[in-house]
Amino acid sequence: MNAIDYFFENTYQLEKPFLVGKEEISYKDLYSSYIHIAKWINEMVGKDKHIILLSVNNLFFLKMYLAIIKSGNICIPLDPGIEKENYRYIHDLTEPKMIFLTREVEKRLELNSELSWFPDTLPVMHDSFTPEATDGEFDREKCAEIIFTSGSTGKPKGVMISHKNLIANTSSIVEYLQLTPDDRMLVVLPFYYCYGLSLLHTHLRVGGSIVFNNSFIFLGGVLKSLIDYKCTGFAGVPSHFQILLRKSDSFKQTKFPDLKYVTQAGGKLAPIFIDEFREAHPEVRFIVMYGQTEATARLSWLPPEIYERRKGSMGRGIPGVELKVVNEKGELIKPGDTGEVIARGDNIMMGYFADEEGTKNAIRNGWLYTGDLGTVDEDGYIYLTARSKEIIKVRGKRISPKEIEAVILALPEVIDCTIEGVEDEIEGEMLKATVTVRKENISSINRESLIEHCSRHLSLYKVPQVYEFRDNLTISATGKKIKKV
Repeated sequence: MNAIDYFFENTYQLEKPFLVGKEEISYKDLYSSYIHIAKWINEMVGKDKHIILLSVNNLFFLKMYLAIIKSGNICIPLDPGIEKENYRYIHDLTEPKMIFLTREVEKRLELNSELSWFPDTLPVMHDSFTPEATDGEFDREKCAEIIFTSGSTGKPKGVMISHKNLIANTSSIVEYLQLTPDDRMLVVLPFYYCYGLSLLHTHLRVGGSIVFNNSFIFLGGVLKSLIDYKCTGFAGVPSHFQILLRKSDSFKQTKFPDLKYVTQAGGKLAPIFIDEFREAHPEVRFIVMYGQTEATARLSWLPPEIYERRKGSMGRGIPGVELKVVNEKGELIKPGDTGEVIARGDNIMMGYFADEEGTKNAIRNGWLYTGDLGTVDEDGYIYLTARSKEIIKVRGKRISPKEIEAVILALPEVIDCTIEGVEDEIEGEMLKATVTVRKENISSINRESLIEHCSRHLSLYKVPQVYEFRDNLTISATGKKIKKV
């Protein structure tokens, strides 16, 4: 079964709204629309082709995402704020046959591509159009989408997700969250991010609804949306909850009569913030989760009923997912020892696009090696202790230190640069740059000049805000630089 057919299996004829808010559309109209566009895409390029989608969360994204995957092609959703260099790298690597985007994004990326299609150039659906029945035979092992994440080398890595992966993870999330047609999710997470996409997939499957808010920076608007649209769910990464709880008192003091639960993933949130939330809104279930793009989205969850007994834990595997913590020999660790978290299930990615070596390192004997270090308790609950990979997570987004280091090292006055994540009361984790500058130039390089330089070459969330300057580079006997002196 095609994953999109699975999402709409019981809902395609519903007159009720799926998208609510500034833009609205019913299940029935959304179904007719994407089926029509999928048919047109097939006429244009056939099947099994790569198609790039660049857009914020809106109705245009919804229709195109569903249509591309329904057409039997492979959707590549990208951040509309992507850097030109990264876009060119992904474009050249995947060789797309079509590009769906807004005119603002095309202008910023300077594309002028004959492959580009915009909201106002899509085919118009005629009143006489009748959606055809869903496909009969379909290979669920086929790739449905490629989600690009930051790689440890600085180059984006393309995670290949199959139709089977999408169906398995969606089914599992629906089961453990016990989602129903009455659920309505406020979506602040972008759909080029696997956590965001999981919200779309699960609510489509159960006949629920979603509300978009693309401006989390305006907290008043977020709180208003939760109340006005009677949202039952909210999903966020650590920084979302830290900002809600610490930036002002309005979130703690406001009552949300319809809010039943919130989910948190995209990095570890300190228990102190979870405690604050639970104290302010004891009637709302706070669900801690853990996942990776390589696992389609989710790997584990911690039921809120046992939070107090397992504080700090990321929980145990979700339905259909087996989790273990192993040592370097691949043997199960004893409670209290530290090892690497590995996972197995139908949600584990096909592999990295055009990267056999990376795929072999990540998937061994059917197990995904997450690169996350952790320990277990006597009952098998997992507690993360560190990340063995170099990737830093800020606001739920994975960032490669090497990419930022390369930008700063392009300045001739800079001898060396190290990027790391440091704790911050509001953001959770911020980027810190430790910059070694030539002694004769130490007075000409400062925080403001580096922020300006980085802002010209990087997305804003990749620009370090904390800087430490040095005039010498400390190295070990083996020639490796020593980050902490």
